[in-house]
Amino acid sequence: MLRRFFSKLTSGERSDPRASVPDDAFVVAVGDLHGRVDLLADLWPRIEEAARRSACRQKTLIFLGDYVDRGSGTRELVDRLLEGFDGFESVFLKGNHDETLLAFLSDPSFGDVWRNFGGSDTLRSYGVVHAPGQDWAETRKSFALAMPEAHIHFFKNLKLHITIGDYLFVHAGIKPYVPLEEQTEKDLLWIRDEFLDSRANFGRIVVHGHSPVREPVVKHNRIGIDTGAYMSGKLTALLLEGRERTFLATA
Repeated sequence: MLRRFFSKLTSGERSDPRASVPDDAFVVAVGDLHGRVDLLADLWPRIEEAARRSACRQKTLIFLGDYVDRGSGTRELVDRLLEGFDGFESVFLKGNHDETLLAFLSDPSFGDVWRNFGGSDTLRSYGVVHAPGQDWAETRKSFALAMPEAHIHFFKNLKLHITIGDYLFVHAGIKPYVPLEEQTEKDLLWIRDEFLDSRANFGRIVVHGHSPVREPVVKHNRIGIDTGAYMSGKLTALLLEGRERTFLATA
């Protein structure tokens, strides 16, 4: 039943072992959450323990986007993210599902598209139900009123990418052979096969989510850590320190 949701695992060169983050930097990237605040609660103590063992003073926690849809706890998840994480600077990247939520808030005609993406789960988490035959404009108004201002601000201020050392962190990936400053938001949030199948040297190792896999994918030019948390129960994090890489997961 779950097989069609996962990207095919393909063989390829291992990621460049010389890639590193700066001295004194401890970096954690967390895959797509899709409302699974419960899985973040399970994984966080293990991340904290790894951070305590590290002598690095600069600790950065990067979420790769897609906080909404499909899972049932979007509102609770955003509340948790806004609380912050002791000892870490948090970076929240934007995913394609997050973009669709914002599109619906701006234009209710996106309602059917968002519903097909799992938007109904997000609406319910805020106490809003879209009834059959109901005007999406009415649902959009109820949703906007139900969302705390801090949540709206959170979604409107998500970042598209961040670079640390030899790593580039982004939700979906990048278009091969296009400089980072010329990448379109659409590609950064939505790209799949053109990026996943590329053997190009992207200049940095791209750490991404968006395309679910059963296990983290490590290739010479990218590392994929979306392990389909909302359906598999497996939320994955990548820990980087110097040239060392460690994966943590909930299942």
